[in-house]
Amino acid sequence: MEQRSFLSRFWRVIKRVLLILFIVQIVYIILLKWMYPPLTLTQFSSWISGYGLERDYVSRNKISAAAKLAVIASEDQLFPDHNGFDFKSIEKAMKHNQRSKSLHGASTISQQTAKNVFLWQGRSWIRKALEVYFTFMIEKIWGKKRILEVYMNVTEMGTGIFGIEEAAKKYFNRRAQYLSKQESSMIAACLPNPRLYTVKPVSRYVMIRSGWVLRQMNNLQADPDIQTIIYNK
Repeated sequence: MEQRSFLSRFWRVIKRVLLILFIVQIVYIILLKWMYPPLTLTQFSSWISGYGLERDYVSRNKISAAAKLAVIASEDQLFPDHNGFDFKSIEKAMKHNQRSKSLHGASTISQQTAKNVFLWQGRSWIRKALEVYFTFMIEKIWGKKRILEVYMNVTEMGTGIFGIEEAAKKYFNRRAQYLSKQESSMIAACLPNPRLYTVKPVSRYVMIRSGWVLRQMNNLQADPDIQTIIYNK
């Protein structure tokens, strides 16, 4: 009887803790619609691992349209059209990973934002499940413009360099709002692995991929849905 009573009290405590955690994270997601994350797990990990932490958050009207377009062209060309998940790309990546030892990802900008803001790096089913949840929430609460804005502020764009403003200053000695299409394409080209694919000194990978990104930018720039996101209307 005593054991049953203890388990009942324990379960009530667990339910209260889970309810509090749920409310706290909902409030935090809502707050981040207007404020920037004080510190992400990825940024903290970079700092304690000795890679450094340099960042300078800026609003979307202080980021050039070219930089926004370059990131969409490089990372997620269907960004304006999906609800957070690109299921065709996910299916394609799963088929590739079944056949090959080299793993391909299919994360959208929304998924990457959810991971970078709320979660940790790495591969696990728990993290992936949480990523799905947070992706759904930011799509509903933030919207596309805010998701892209946060993504471009928290993403690592070089070893210990987080966000487009800091990357622009480090690589090209200018503010993010003045980045050209060529400069933007080079920064976007490093995103698959910014510690390996360096912008300065420019790696062979970035040189080649930035040309591809530029061509994709030219193809996408007239798309009205993309224009709605990249221009400050």
